[in-house]
Amino acid sequence: MKKQFAVIGLGRFGFSVAKTLTELDSEVIAIDSEEERVKSVAEFVTYAVQLDAMDDKALRSVGVQNVDTAIVSIGENIEASILVVMILKEIGIKNIIAKAVTPLHGKVLENLGVNRIVFPEREMAIRVAHSLIRPKVLEELELSQEYSIIELSTPKEFVGKSLKESRLRSQYGVNLIAIKRKIIEKGITREVWNVNPSPTDIMEEGDILVLIGSNEDLDKLGIK
Repeated sequence: MKKQFAVIGLGRFGFSVAKTLTELDSEVIAIDSEEERVKSVAEFVTYAVQLDAMDDKALRSVGVQNVDTAIVSIGENIEASILVVMILKEIGIKNIIAKAVTPLHGKVLENLGVNRIVFPEREMAIRVAHSLIRPKVLEELELSQEYSIIELSTPKEFVGKSLKESRLRSQYGVNLIAIKRKIIEKGITREVWNVNPSPTDIMEEGDILVLIGSNEDLDKLGIK
């Protein structure tokens, strides 16, 4: 059974979330009070509807109470964001993710019991800063202030070596959780994932290594 989501607020962030969730084979109810925003996402999502999300009866009428997760992306109107979260809690939505625009807004959402609070601009700023400090890192997911998951092109010194020979864990203190490799079969290029590679698996030129560890240990790989 497909997962069901409601995305409330279809600005840039909400639009992108709704479109991506649909592409990941989920059912999405997209909601906004502005007609043009609803029209812009209608071709992608399961159901797009124009309504006032501060009207609990209107939300119930489109089945929001049945979704697995609701994403509240009304950051520009803090009062509306808070009221909508309160309504969603009242109608029984157990998993709520909300966009916040200020630390105080985030604190209020946290006190309301929101499961996850997202600061899009701050998180993007952090990613840009990390990319400037670590230009060799292709992607980075910050788990905490101390730990991250990164995607890194295989360093030259590891090409042709097995995971055991690379001594990633014993010497660098990081763990290789996956190897992403492009292969060509019958003229078609596709991406293959080797999740939880064995100690004898060889790293090849062009491979993307997915590594987890402390930021201090990851920096030992010469990624700065």
